Amino acid sequence: MEFRTRPATTGDADAIYRMIAAAELEWHGHAEVVPDGVAADLRRPLIKLDRDTLVVETPDGELAGWAWLHDGRRAQIDVRPSYRGQGIGARLLDWAEERAREYGSPWIAQTVDDADVAGTALLRGRGYEVLATNWLLERPISNAPFAVPEGIRLTGYDEARSAEVHRLIEDAFGEFQQRHKSFEEWAELTISRSTFLPSASTLAYDGDELIGAIIALDGDEGYVEQLAVRSDHRRRGVARAMLDQTCANFAELAKTTCILWTHSGTGALAMYEHLGMRVRRSTTVYRREL
Repeated sequence: MEFRTRPATTGDADAIYRMIAAAELEWHGHAEVVPDGVAADLRRPLIKLDRDTLVVETPDGELAGWAWLHDGRRAQIDVRPSYRGQGIGARLLDWAEERAREYGSPWIAQTVDDADVAGTALLRGRGYEVLATNWLLERPISNAPFAVPEGIRLTGYDEARSAEVHRLIEDAFGEFQQRHKSFEEWAELTISRSTFLPSASTLAYDGDELIGAIIALDGDEGYVEQLAVRSDHRRRGVARAMLDQTCANFAELAKTTCILWTHSGTGALAMYEHLGMRVRRSTTVYRREL
């Protein structure tokens, strides 16, 4: 079959979402991708659709695969399950590597589901090396009572504190990742999304100081997009209390499971397991020097 390519548009978001969901359904029996996640990625300030995205489609317009490159370094590539084995993934990887070189990037990284045997083999065959592991964690939701550390106050999301929440999360994540998301980019990926649940999100205060935050999203399950505690307030039970509160909020929305992703660079896996979460599946971040 002859395929054609073009840049992605915001109108492709739903079709790309359904393509990713189809792959997750095949690999895992269910899809965890959040419906508006692709739309949020397409609105990232550092992604210019005409130069940083590529869609592969059939002559009748069906999406067979797509790729995007963020900040010249981090790629995402997805192929519709029914079109695997036709060289689409390799074609998209060629494009992503060439775009990264045009940016002058010293390296390129991509995250691949560990169930994606073909994608993993393609990257390893190109000389990509393991950089990190991501785990999707799950926890059944119950209505059991929980404790809040003395002196800590929990509330729902307060839009007036958004700039503080952004700084808190960036500072916490910046301890293990070289990153700096502007407020605009962070907001597009979190509080500006249609699935953002301010009532299920949780903020933690010590007096009037913001010391912790959970950003919650809607979906088939309760989804914790981000969880952060200020460094000088860790190991006090703040993360557990916030997670318990958010799970209680999810229970009011008839959710039965809470899920979140964590990264090997955070060293937080043992902490989350201590909070009653267990690994459901994993992905691997691969990187290649250019």
